[in-house]
Amino acid sequence: MASTHFGFKTVDEREKAQRVRSVFDSVAPKYDLMNDLMSGGLHRLWKRYTLTVANPQPGDQVLDIAGGTGDLSLAFSKKVGPTGRVVHTDINESMLREGRNRLLDLGVVLPTLVCDAEQLPFASESFDFVSVAFGLRNMTKKELALAEMCRTLKPGGKLLVLEFSKVAQPLEKAYDWYSFNILPKLGKWVAKDEESYRYLAESIRMHPDQETLRQMIKQAGFGHVDVHNLTAGVVALHVGIKC
Repeated sequence: MASTHFGFKTVDEREKAQRVRSVFDSVAPKYDLMNDLMSGGLHRLWKRYTLTVANPQPGDQVLDIAGGTGDLSLAFSKKVGPTGRVVHTDINESMLREGRNRLLDLGVVLPTLVCDAEQLPFASESFDFVSVAFGLRNMTKKELALAEMCRTLKPGGKLLVLEFSKVAQPLEKAYDWYSFNILPKLGKWVAKDEESYRYLAESIRMHPDQETLRQMIKQAGFGHVDVHNLTAGVVALHVGIKC
């Protein structure tokens, strides 16, 4: 029986997906508000930077994995235009519903699909870009998910992984204090869910650091991987090129 991490806990691999699903079922209604509060709005700049690095063009095909409430899907759709396509996906139906409804309220209709990144239901070499923002750390088998992302990209396509990472050492103590004292309290006051935001802080610490993740992406089949540290390493953008 294989085990994996759920925050600082060790759980059966088969149990993690259900636990993660419960977390996001709980936080979905307040997800965007909590993102703004937790990051001071910086998450919007991180996503904008990701789009700038991607540099999508009209007609491009984009797969947004763990797309949640649709920030990146919306941004990509504006760039690829009516001749392109953005597929908005998430393993969590509650998050996907929040995103779909938000997009519809803005007059944006995108293909929306509940799917598991470890078993993507798309043909090989289908997309010019695959993006995953703040979702990779919640996946049970990251290596398998990264290999699937590589499979679905066209040769020369870009993978964009935006994720919390290892902060610069001088900031570690302050960042840890904020993560384990302020985040859970914000979750309790705003989302009425302290434990889910304690899991968030723990899951960040269990996620591979910048160099480890870079090597994982290369081992998944990418020929070149760049790492962009943002906000002193609080977040990192990994860009993999499929050769």
